[in-house]
Amino acid sequence: MLRGTARALAIGTAALAVPLPPAAAQVDSAALRGRIWVRPLASLLVPGFGQLLARQDRGVVYGAVELYALSRYIQLEHAGDAGADAFRQLAFQVAQRGFAATRRDTIFEYYETMERFASSGEFDRDPGPGLSPETDPSTYNGSVWLLARRTFWADPNTPPPPTSPAYQNAIAFYVHHAVGPAYRWSWRDAGLQQQAFRDLIRNSDNAFRNAQGQLGLLLANHVVSALDALISARLTAAAGRATSLRTLLEPGAAHFAVRVAF
Repeated sequence: MLRGTARALAIGTAALAVPLPPAAAQVDSAALRGRIWVRPLASLLVPGFGQLLARQDRGVVYGAVELYALSRYIQLEHAGDAGADAFRQLAFQVAQRGFAATRRDTIFEYYETMERFASSGEFDRDPGPGLSPETDPSTYNGSVWLLARRTFWADPNTPPPPTSPAYQNAIAFYVHHAVGPAYRWSWRDAGLQQQAFRDLIRNSDNAFRNAQGQLGLLLANHVVSALDALISARLTAAAGRATSLRTLLEPGAAHFAVRVAF
């Protein structure tokens, strides 16, 4: 870190030693202080624009980062959308086949549940009066009914009277969380397709997550460019001469140099 700082100071010292014609070096400090926010605001809106207004070629770098991050964000969002449509279509063609005539999209948590359970199970096992929840705990609805019994019954294996609050609360919990007939699924005898379904969800999630990272880079690029322009403008106004701030980031160290024209 000390070597990096020394190198940065050396760069700054070398910059101070570069003579420029007086007309190019001197600036009107009073006039600059009156418009000191112009360049930072320009860089905040369009990264690098404030630097280009000051004829600083590093503005091109900020602009290149902006174009790269924006194009990458659009690409990742498209990949995430395409992946989401693919896993929904696969679920409809394989797991929901025979249960639904048309594809019905719903919340993402539903598809996450399809990753973990091979079958939704039935919603009502008895077509007669009353509701008979799914009892197979290996299915999603069966696991919901087991959780309801464990939550509201004194003994999950011994049902209380159907008219008791404990039984009714368990039924209400089941109705609220179980999958209805219109959204049943089954991956039975389709283990490979279920794994492909999981891979599509994972790839879609990763694309959306990386897209959010690009949004963070876009925001950081705007902020850093604006701060760069603000610091350079303030230094120029304070010194009365053309001044610029140059930064360099590398693993384990950050370097900077101030260039003041003479």
